[in-house]
Amino acid sequence: LIPSLIFALSFHEYAHAWMAYKCGDNTAARMGRLSMNPIAHLDPMGSLMILFVGFGWAKPVPVDSSYLNNPRTDMMKIAFAGPASNLLLAFIGGTLIRIIGNAGCLTSMLYIFTQINISLAVFNMIPISPLDGSQIFSGFMVKRNPQLVMKMQMYGPQILMGLILFGMFTSFSPIWLVMSPFVNFFMYLFIGV
Repeated sequence: LIPSLIFALSFHEYAHAWMAYKCGDNTAARMGRLSMNPIAHLDPMGSLMILFVGFGWAKPVPVDSSYLNNPRTDMMKIAFAGPASNLLLAFIGGTLIRIIGNAGCLTSMLYIFTQINISLAVFNMIPISPLDGSQIFSGFMVKRNPQLVMKMQMYGPQILMGLILFGMFTSFSPIWLVMSPFVNFFMYLFIGV
């Protein structure tokens, strides 16, 4: 579980840095974040939270929008690169499971790897700040309703933490209620289960 999670988080953050670099911003590259090295991406507190609470985070990739060719759409691309990279890893894991079939421990490991990557992608697409989905949502909505975007950016972290804590301390998780149909869909699509 832990090696799969570390790799998934590192690849996710690397994808953000790579896309930012492709869009003209080398800030993350200059800070050593255009790397697959987990040490470059893992946040000490976020990593401890993963181990002891089951929820955590990696260090966000720094992006300077003044270097981007088209800031609004490039920020959306950079935000989407992380979840897209996890879906790519899940697709690879699911394909390997379909090829090797039931190979005991290896299949179990690949199953966990696939499920973690799908869950990470779906979770990050929720349009609540500071998740990647909020950047994508903001890119679409900033011209139509800038006040809503500003409020979502301001209050998003508190809303997200409240939803996470509610799920941790009760038997009902609103986040999982939203995520589970998408996680199940991609698990079926990639693995067939």
